[in-house]
Amino acid sequence: MATIEIKSMDGKAVGKHNLGAGIENAAPLMSVLHRAVVAEEANSRQGTQKTKTRAEVRGGGRKPYKQKKTGNARQGSIRSPHYAHGGMALAISPRDYTKKLNRKERRAALLGAFRAQVDGGNVLGVEKIAFDAPRTKDAHAMLEKLGVDGATRILVVLGKYDEVAYKSFRNMPNVVVRTAPAKQVEAAKEEAPKKGKKTAPAESTKTVTFSTRDLLLAKKIIITADALKAIEEVWA
Repeated sequence: MATIEIKSMDGKAVGKHNLGAGIENAAPLMSVLHRAVVAEEANSRQGTQKTKTRAEVRGGGRKPYKQKKTGNARQGSIRSPHYAHGGMALAISPRDYTKKLNRKERRAALLGAFRAQVDGGNVLGVEKIAFDAPRTKDAHAMLEKLGVDGATRILVVLGKYDEVAYKSFRNMPNVVVRTAPAKQVEAAKEEAPKKGKKTAPAESTKTVTFSTRDLLLAKKIIITADALKAIEEVWA
C-alpha cells in the first residue's frame, strides 16, 4: 500500500498516511492526462481576439486608379490585405475555446497525476500549515526545514483557504497555493451541466482547487493532512 510521510512544520516526522483504494488503484493514462491539460488551458482562454477584414477597415471605398493603361496591376481598393493599413486576410474573430471533459475522465486524470507524483516521491504530507502572521520569511523557513526550498516549482495544497498562509507564500515565485476539493463545490460543478447553467465562479482565484496541470507541473507537492482526507472523501 502506498503511503505518504507526514511531517510537522519543523520537518520532524509525526506519522504516515495510507492512501485509500481510489488513489491506490489510480493509473496515470497519458491520453487522459493530455486531454485534461489541453481542456484546462483552452478553457482559460478569453477568446476575445479580433482583427478586421478588408470590409471592416475604414476607407478604401473607391478604386485607387482606373483598370487599364496605367502600367500597374489592377486594384480595387487600398484596403486589400497586401496594402499597408489594409484588412487582414483570414481575419481572427472572437470565439469560444471551451472544451468539455467528462466528470469521470477529469477525476481519473487528477487521481492518476497525483498517484504518479506519489510514486515519484514528490509528495510530502504536513500535519498542518499555520502561521501567526503573514510573513514570507516564516514560509521560506518552513520549506527549508522540509527540504524542498530548492525545488523550481512547489505546489502547496491546503485543506481550506487560509488567508495568512496564502499571503505568506504569495511573494515566492516558485510556490503555488491551492485548496483541496470541497463536497459542496464538486456537487455544484456536476449539477450545473445537467441544468444547463454555468458554474458560479469561485469566491476568489486564491481558493481554486488544484488541477491536473498543477500536479504535473509541480516538482514538489506539500499537502496538509486534512487536504489528503478531503481528496479521498470527494474524489476517491
